[in-house]
Amino acid sequence: MSFLDNLENNLKALENREEGGIDESRRRDADRERALAVAPWAERLKASPFTSTVMKQATLAGRERRIKVNLIWLGTTLRLEARDQRLEFRPEPDGIVAVFMNGNEELRREPVDLEASPDPLIASWMTTL
Repeated sequence: MSFLDNLENNLKALENREEGGIDESRRRDADRERALAVAPWAERLKASPFTSTVMKQATLAGRERRIKVNLIWLGTTLRLEARDQRLEFRPEPDGIVAVFMNGNEELRREPVDLEASPDPLIASWMTTL
């Protein structure tokens, strides 16, 4: 390989890296904007009495059915897992959304009112188990 070929390959590699750097910068900016938009809802979800009620009701409903319900915080998302079913409470820029999942497949989404009772959501999720 000649010196010029090597130089040309190095320049092409640098150009490709710079283009990826711009895309990476845009992605980071978008992620930062989304995190700032979601932050107030994430704080509400964590501090809300709704959340502690969800945890208690899901645990009790699982115990009645002899099913272990795992409660997990993944960043700002509260995940309830039982068998292969999941119920995730995800903060989004316009509010909290309950996402019903079977494994990794999303089944449906419902908006969540933090002032309302979580009983209908828990009952609906328990029927899928």
